[in-house]
Amino acid sequence: MDTPFERHRERLFGLAYRMLGTRADAEDAVQDAWLRWRQADQAAIQDPEAWLVTTTTRLCIDRLRSARREREAYVGPWLPEPLAAGTVASPQDAVELANDVSLAFLAALERLAPEERAALLLKDVFDYDHAAIAQLLGKSEAACRQIVHRARERVRGERPRRAVDRATHRHLLERFLDAASRGDHDAIVELLAADARFTADSGGKVPSVKRVLFGNERIARLFRGVARLVGGRLTWRIAEINGEPGIVRELDGQVHSALCVVCDGERIVEILQVMNPDKLQALR
Repeated sequence: MDTPFERHRERLFGLAYRMLGTRADAEDAVQDAWLRWRQADQAAIQDPEAWLVTTTTRLCIDRLRSARREREAYVGPWLPEPLAAGTVASPQDAVELANDVSLAFLAALERLAPEERAALLLKDVFDYDHAAIAQLLGKSEAACRQIVHRARERVRGERPRRAVDRATHRHLLERFLDAASRGDHDAIVELLAADARFTADSGGKVPSVKRVLFGNERIARLFRGVARLVGGRLTWRIAEINGEPGIVRELDGQVHSALCVVCDGERIVEILQVMNPDKLQALR
């Protein structure tokens, strides 16, 4: 059925997923927005898209605030849920999907307060102007500009300054897959920046390191140990994850983890590994 809500459903899901980081939470937020749309006086709504985006954004902000205590009790680091290719569409054809939905970008958003996250996404990803964002958040336009600026600076501080083309990214990823699957310590060290960091999200449900590891030597020792322990049972494959090349690992034929890397053009500077079984449903 071609209704205003259905026309914008995909866009609303894309916004909610970027805000909340999991498919289930995003779907719940969109469903709540639909319920409010059904109950509203639709004939009096002049701009359905603006109304739906505003409603969805406010629902996501409320969910993030209520989830703070739950996130604090989470076992180990928390990472967004990885999604397979085509699950989250880019809001605009001109926007590179990998730039605004990569695990690294979504993980960086976790450092922001709910309103900061909403303001940054609406401005830099969904191309809303400051006046529209200010009205949505109930703030002055000047205050909104400051929120976006601060959020942008904090996110940039978490990401490499040099843009990396897709071919280079994939080449480094393939070399890492080969070295890590063999447990080749020296080859892994060579591929990683000296100050590289490794973050694994297991939610306490599978064995994993429960803190961020820093340094290429420590990370290489971890992957060498994994190869020695379960190397014969673990298979690795390249897959499209959140708009960029990533790695899916299977243990005894079952999806075990999803791994994405951040590169600076010459070395891998960060590895993000999702192992929590609840977050791997989309990759099975």
